[in-house]
Amino acid sequence: MKISFVRIDDRLIHGQVATVWVKAYDCNRIMCCSDEVAKDELRKQLVLQVTPPGLKAYILPIQKAIEAFNNPKYDSFNTFFLFTNPTDVLRMVEAGIPFESVNLGGMRYVDGKTQISQAVSVNEQDIAALKKLDEKGVKLELRQLAKDPKINVIEKLKSMNL
Repeated sequence: MKISFVRIDDRLIHGQVATVWVKAYDCNRIMCCSDEVAKDELRKQLVLQVTPPGLKAYILPIQKAIEAFNNPKYDSFNTFFLFTNPTDVLRMVEAGIPFESVNLGGMRYVDGKTQISQAVSVNEQDIAALKKLDEKGVKLELRQLAKDPKINVIEKLKSMNL
């Protein structure tokens, strides 16, 4: 399985993903990786309904996503990986999935989170996972839209004393 693009966006598949990001990275599959979403039948159905025509999307728990990545049956997949949080990305990297870079595009604000951009808010668990990903050599960029300039996530966290 080829890794086309890796993005953290807690909305998963939505307008920008469906119309811009999938074209920018020429993928033929979308894999939404989340234990939480995979268990939520309503959310799963809503996400799958907005999959762009001509693409196939899957919503898998993290362990099943790891197994699918390692299954030679899926070698023809050019996959856009979507996550809701950096902890799940870290779980896959620690399981040997070779993500070279990760885009942070949308993590909504809730109490206990700190807003680091217009569209991304993080808590201590997110920050710890991002720092571990950085230590493992994964490049982390902050970019809501494909046309936006890439901002180094770790530098952004440092500049905010996080």
